[in-house]
Amino acid sequence: MKTELKFSDAAGVETELLAVFAVDQSTSEEKDAKPKLALLTTETALVTAAQSVLASDEFKATANETLLLHAPVGLAAKRLLLIGLGKAQKVTVHDFRRAAGTAVRFAKPRVIRNVAIVIAESELLPPGPCVRAAVEGAILADFDPDTYRSDRKDQSVYNLSVIARLPDTSSEKAVLELSYREGIIMGESQNFTRSLVNEPGNILTPTEMGKRAAAMAKEVGLKCDVYSTQKLHELKMGAFWAVSQGSVEPPALIVLTYEPEGAAAEPVLGLVGKGITFDTGGISIKPSEGMEKMKYDMGGAGAMLGAMRAIALLKPKVKVISVVCSAENMPSGSAYKPGDVITAMSGKTIEVMNTDAEGRMVLADGLHYAQQLGATRLIDAATLTGACVVALGMVNAGVFSNNEEAYAHFVEALKTSGDRFWRLPEEDDYREQIKSQIADIMNTGGSRWAGATTAAMFLKEFVGKTPWIHLDIAGVAWLEEQKPWFAKGPTGTPVRSLVEWVRSYASAD
Repeated sequence: MKTELKFSDAAGVETELLAVFAVDQSTSEEKDAKPKLALLTTETALVTAAQSVLASDEFKATANETLLLHAPVGLAAKRLLLIGLGKAQKVTVHDFRRAAGTAVRFAKPRVIRNVAIVIAESELLPPGPCVRAAVEGAILADFDPDTYRSDRKDQSVYNLSVIARLPDTSSEKAVLELSYREGIIMGESQNFTRSLVNEPGNILTPTEMGKRAAAMAKEVGLKCDVYSTQKLHELKMGAFWAVSQGSVEPPALIVLTYEPEGAAAEPVLGLVGKGITFDTGGISIKPSEGMEKMKYDMGGAGAMLGAMRAIALLKPKVKVISVVCSAENMPSGSAYKPGDVITAMSGKTIEVMNTDAEGRMVLADGLHYAQQLGATRLIDAATLTGACVVALGMVNAGVFSNNEEAYAHFVEALKTSGDRFWRLPEEDDYREQIKSQIADIMNTGGSRWAGATTAAMFLKEFVGKTPWIHLDIAGVAWLEEQKPWFAKGPTGTPVRSLVEWVRSYASAD
C-alpha cells in the first residue's frame, strides 16, 4: 500500500472512497433519546454532504458501523463512507485505529483501490496520535492470510491518503509528519510478525525463521547471529535442547542486537521470544482437533522479530538484545519424556511432568542467556498457556512482573499501543506447586489450578533479581473471527506494546 499524508481540505481530494468519522453525542442519561450524530470534522462541505443521512435513523454511529454514499454532492470523491466511533464521550485513539481499519476492510472486497481517510477533529482525539493510529489501522487492515491460495484475488488497497488540516505552526506540522512515519513503521512491522505467524510449519521451520530474521536484520541495520545445535551444546542449554531433540528439524537460537550511538550503558533491554514453529505436545501429545493452529506457537518470537524491526527503524536511544529460541516439539524415539530430569543453562534441574509445557523450557534458557549477554531488564512473550485463555478469554492477555518499575513502564506503553493486558499474580506461595522431589522444580504445577501463574513462576526461577515482565499471549495472538477492521488469523500482538516499552527507556536526544 502506498501511503501519503496530505494537508488539505478533504472536499477537493479526488479518490474512489473518502472515509469520515461520526460519533453519537447523546449521553448515558438520555437512554431513550434519539442519537445526536455529528461528524468529527469542521469542514462544511463534508457536513453538508452527510447531513440528510445524519438526520435520519438509517445510521446510528455505533462503533465501526458503516454507511456508503455514492456521488456525494460538493465533494471530488466518488464515494463518501461514514464510519461510526460510538459515544462521543468515550471515544479513544484506539477506537479510531479500528475505524481506520474498517475503512480499508470495507474497500477491499469492493475492489476499491484508492482510499482517503479524514483525520478526526475532536478534543478526545489529538491530531498526532490520530494520524499515527489511522496509518497503523489502515496498514493492518490491508493484510489477508490467504497466502497460498491458488485462486487468491488481489483486493489490496493500492493508495491511501491521510487527510489532515494544515496546522498553525511548522512544529505542529512536524509532529504530524513524524506520527505518520511512525504509523507506517509500526503497521508494517506488526504485519511482518503476522506474515511469520501465518506461515505453515512445513514452510517456517526453525532454520527458516533464522533466515528470515537475518534477512530482516540486514534490511534495517541490526546485528544478527543465528546458531543451532552445536551452540546449544556449547552453552549447555539443556532445557532448550530437550525440546528440540525430538524433531528432525534442527533448532535455531537467534540473537538480534540494537546498539545505537549515544545510548547509556544501562539499561540494556532483553526481549525473549518463544519460537515453537510447530507444537504437537511431544510425547504428551495434544488432541488432534485444533492442532493445525499450533503453527502459531511461535507468536511470541514473531512479535520479538517485528518489534526489533520497528526499533531499528524508530532508533530509540537504548540498547536492546533479543533472544529467540526456536524449535519444533515433536514425538519420536529421541524426544524428551515425562519423568526426565533436564539441566537448564543456569544449572537448575527440571523434572519434566508434561512435554507439552515446552515453551517455558526454551524460555528458561533464553532468559538466562539474555542476561549473560548483558540484559538488565527482561520482557518475554509467549503463547504459553491455555490456562491464561481460560482466565481471560481472547480479549485480554496476561502479564506478570517481579518489578514495579518495569511494570509501570509497560502500563505506560499500553496507553499508546492500545493492547489489552491484565496483571496476574506471581506470589511466592504459588512456587509450592512447582516443587519437585527429584529435581529443583517441575515444568508444570501438577494440577489444573493457576496454570498461567505456575508457568510464570517457573520462568521467574530463571531471571533472579533482574526486573522482568512475562506476557502470556496465548489468547490474543490469533483472531478466531474476522472483525470489521481486521482479518481472521494472526494478530501480531504485542509488537506495539513491546516497542513502546522499549521507547519508554530511551535516553532523551
